[in-house]
Amino acid sequence: MPAQETERIHLILLFRVRASLTKTRKVTLDKPQFNSDRDVAIALTIAGSDSGGGAGIQADLKTFSALGVYGASVITAVTAQNTRMVTALHNIPGQIVAAQIDAVLDDLDVAAIKIGMLSTPEIIETVADAISGFSGPIVLDPVMVAKSGDTLLQQNAIDALRHRLMPLATLITPNLPEAATLLQCAPATNVELAVEQGEALRMQGAKAVLMKGGHADSPDCVDQLVSDQPLLRLSVKRIDTTSTHGTGCTLSSAIAAYLAKGNSLEQAVTAAHEYLQSPIAAAYQLKIGQGHGPVHHFHALWGNPG
Repeated sequence: MPAQETERIHLILLFRVRASLTKTRKVTLDKPQFNSDRDVAIALTIAGSDSGGGAGIQADLKTFSALGVYGASVITAVTAQNTRMVTALHNIPGQIVAAQIDAVLDDLDVAAIKIGMLSTPEIIETVADAISGFSGPIVLDPVMVAKSGDTLLQQNAIDALRHRLMPLATLITPNLPEAATLLQCAPATNVELAVEQGEALRMQGAKAVLMKGGHADSPDCVDQLVSDQPLLRLSVKRIDTTSTHGTGCTLSSAIAAYLAKGNSLEQAVTAAHEYLQSPIAAAYQLKIGQGHGPVHHFHALWGNPG
């Protein structure tokens, strides 16, 4: 197919995604509620670094910026990573992780925290201790495996994640394989089973669970918020693309950004789910790497770099 025709189809797809989101949105965002001494909402990401720039800390900070939130960061690990593979991983010493958290929370008026890659029990314990006094919303993305298939969470760290961090989180955002790992069962094969697994995670201490449907084998991607409120089910047509590197990081950090702006959990999840669709649809414009490319966080600002 000629390049011009391919680009025309992608632009049509992006327009349809934006039009669909405009028509189907059901949860209304409140105006941001800031503290009197805060000029801009601040969110903190505690996660690993992706040298390829598509996921981890880099994706989180891009998301915060795209949504008008100031981003602070605590790096828990450094990965040598691109769109095809993770070739090396170095965990930051626990005392340095703790010092970063203390430095940020001691000075910045952080309104929400997003937690991503924590690969060892020691780092999980360190983070849990350091944020135990934080009173704002916490979004925990239980990152276990990179898009390339490389493992990012040590097996012996799963119990620490389950027992130390899950109870502290306002929301956890597992994909289907991650939820199954936390529950030590097979991944959910339909939306009803996914809800049951979300409830099971709540019984293990999670306050609310967003069961993400990106790994499901279905024409629609269905995310389901399981909490003490009525079930919130968000469905969108699956976009045919290989540029999905960092989608989980982007979604969880977008939720944290909207929470930092003062929205309710249901509002933040709905808005973040909607935000993610356009960066995925516009990802083809970037043409980054030879594997799973990143989403385009700044598509609205850059336009088509063509």
